[in-house]
Amino acid sequence: MYSVLICDDSMVARKQAAKCLPDEWDVAVHFAKHGGEAIEALKQGKGQLLLLDLNMPIMDGYQTLENILKEGIDTQVIVISGDVQPEAHERVRSLGALDFIKKPVKPAILKELLHKYHIIDAQAEDEPEAEVHTLDPDIRDCYQEITNIAMGRAGDHLARILNVFVRLPIPNVNLIEVSELHMMLQDIELKDSVSGICQGFVGPGISGEALFILSDSSFGDVAKIMGIEGAVDDHVQLELLMDAANILIGTCLTGLASQLDLYFSQGHPVVLGQHRSISELISSNRMRWRRTLAIELSYGLEGYNVHCDLVLLMTEESMKVMNYKLSHLLED
Repeated sequence: MYSVLICDDSMVARKQAAKCLPDEWDVAVHFAKHGGEAIEALKQGKGQLLLLDLNMPIMDGYQTLENILKEGIDTQVIVISGDVQPEAHERVRSLGALDFIKKPVKPAILKELLHKYHIIDAQAEDEPEAEVHTLDPDIRDCYQEITNIAMGRAGDHLARILNVFVRLPIPNVNLIEVSELHMMLQDIELKDSVSGICQGFVGPGISGEALFILSDSSFGDVAKIMGIEGAVDDHVQLELLMDAANILIGTCLTGLASQLDLYFSQGHPVVLGQHRSISELISSNRMRWRRTLAIELSYGLEGYNVHCDLVLLMTEESMKVMNYKLSHLLED
């Protein structure tokens, strides 16, 4: 069986790339959250093909390609990234990548490259593509742009409070089934346990939930940044978790609301759990929606071992109001 390794720091992006692999392809799929995990997986034989993101914490895509060359690891690499600069294309090819796909990846484009480089049999019988729920590219761009702005404000707020430099992610925006969200998160291979907060929010015609997830290994550095001395026990960790969630969720929602010309009311934050696997954490959050707009952001603090994820989930019905509010951005 052929082996594919998908390396991306985004939960949503990893799952989307996996869904875009041809249905008829007998393949084992593995996941890595950054280049360091990818290199270890490749050394274990997990990845005859590597689908690689560029912008990641710990070890980015460029460093991963350099390590593959340096260590002589036998794998073929296709880069999937939102960085569309010509220099990025040239640089990854010079480091041995076969080709470059712009995010969000489309099944037809990925399949075409798999045939082009003879990774799968070009003579295999074509089968209908599985239905993939996608957003109109223009709508996705609008959501991504307003999230970029809101995310920047949240990052600036966090940076000023903590006196640190915040690494801002590229937002990942997708329309998925709620059942897929749980399956997607359960597929994540994390060595670290996590703690998380859930907070509901509502506005005129809009409702959703915000999930804030912080890796347990981050608490030591968060306490150091906050000037907390002494033992960082569960009680202190919970306070740190609530404070960080309050800053990022509140500021990000305020940034989105101002651009949509409305106001969000936030519910009381609920602790999903502490020191649990990410699948256990998410399984405790049972949403009643059928389909959700998922906006995923991964934050990091430069110079510190701090990594957190903010996932905004909104009902499909909410998109009608949001699309109307954003219609001016789609005018020619």
